[in-house]
Amino acid sequence: MRQEPWQLQVFKKSIKKKEKLHLLQKNLNIDPDMVILDLGCAQGILSFFLRQKGGLWVHTDQDFENLRTTQSLLKKNLLQVGEGSLPFKSQSFDLVVSLDYLEHLKNDEQCLEEIHRILKKHGRLVLAIPRTGKLFILHKLRSALGLTLEFYGHQREGYSLKELENKLRKTHFQLQNYRTFSRFFSEFLELLLNFFYIRFLSHRIQSKGRLRDGHIRPSSSQEFKSQKKSFKIYSFLYPIVWLITRLDRFLFFQRGYGLVVWAQKIL
Repeated sequence: MRQEPWQLQVFKKSIKKKEKLHLLQKNLNIDPDMVILDLGCAQGILSFFLRQKGGLWVHTDQDFENLRTTQSLLKKNLLQVGEGSLPFKSQSFDLVVSLDYLEHLKNDEQCLEEIHRILKKHGRLVLAIPRTGKLFILHKLRSALGLTLEFYGHQREGYSLKELENKLRKTHFQLQNYRTFSRFFSEFLELLLNFFYIRFLSHRIQSKGRLRDGHIRPSSSQEFKSQKKSFKIYSFLYPIVWLITRLDRFLFFQRGYGLVVWAQKIL
């Protein structure tokens, strides 16, 4: 029997990724003839599922190691890009999907300007980013645990909805819709898993270089195999983790730590 790709094994045990994917699949409409840019595909986990909705996808990332890792999953249409100008003609894409990418860039507004340039008239943009604000106590806990932004590859902690809307307006996008995900219990357990991985597991692998998306989870098949025993233990405990995250349903009054926005090019 052919073994399931390691990225999909990780996905099945990730509460946050599954919640994010459910939100995207429910609200992302794609026509068969659409041309879509996947900006910042990382290891290709969410990209693998989203492109099943149809359309012609081009998957990009800054890191060659990410692209090499995801090739076994996505197979084709993979391209390395830099942080600055995007190597595409103006008005080339109907849709740009950029998940967990903007917060990693030093010049996020330049990225939004480039996305605007390569989108067709009335083209759409979907962004997933971390949400932040004064009352986000888990961000303070993360700092107290010594998990600085560099472990995540972040240039900034995240965005408030108002801050992001201002950036979108400045780069000629109109915010159309937004949803949040990952409330307190989901985010808290994700934080604990990140802490455990960073402090006790990731140092066992000799990294070939710092990835733009940090090092808070396995980033290659080799690294996943080296942590197989730990993953089996976590898989055994996963039902308990899942059960705890169900407590988020009682926090209906609270918005999540993750933010997905839909915007449209207006000029």
